[in-house]
Amino acid sequence: MVPKKVFFTKGVGKHKNELQSFELALRNAGIEKSNLVKVSSIVPPNCKIITNEKGISQLKPGQITYCVMSRNSSNEPHRLLGASIGVAIPRKENSYGYISEHHSYGETNKKIGDYAEDLAATMLATTLGLAFDPDKAWDERKQEYKMSGRFVRTRSITQTAKGDKNGLWMTVLAFAVFLED
Repeated sequence: MVPKKVFFTKGVGKHKNELQSFELALRNAGIEKSNLVKVSSIVPPNCKIITNEKGISQLKPGQITYCVMSRNSSNEPHRLLGASIGVAIPRKENSYGYISEHHSYGETNKKIGDYAEDLAATMLATTLGLAFDPDKAWDERKQEYKMSGRFVRTRSITQTAKGDKNGLWMTVLAFAVFLED
C-alpha cells in the first residue's frame, strides 16, 4: 500500500481512566471508528494533503488506518501537556516528505508545533543532503530551506491541554492519517 492522500487531525479527552481519556481524544479527533496502525515518518511522493473533514468522511468503521501519531497523557493537576505532528514536503512532485511527532510537557501550542515542524524539515533536509547548521535559529534555517528551492511547505498540527484540577486523566493526540484513494 502506498497512500495517495493524507490528512491531519487532533483531539483531547478527559476521564478518570487513562484508556477512556484516550478513546475520548480519538472521538474528538474524529477517528475513533478506525483500527489504527502506527507507521513511521514518510509522506509518499505525490501524496495529496486533504482537509480533515474530507479525510474523516472517507473512513469506514473497522477500517485498518495507517497513521503517524503523537500522544501524551497525564493525570497531574494543572500539568500542561501537548502532542504535535510536523510535516515537510519538498517542491519536487516525485519526492517524498517527512513527518515528525513530538510530545512534551510545560510548552505552549506554538513552541511544540514549531519544534515538530522544525524536526520534520531537518530530517528532510539531511536526507536531501542540504547543508545547514543545526545550532542556527529556526528562522535562519528556514531561509536556507527556501533558498535551496527544495521545499514547498512545512506545517504542523498541535493539541495542548491543561491537566484536570481534580486529577482526571487528560490525553492529547495529533495525527497524520493516510488513505489509499
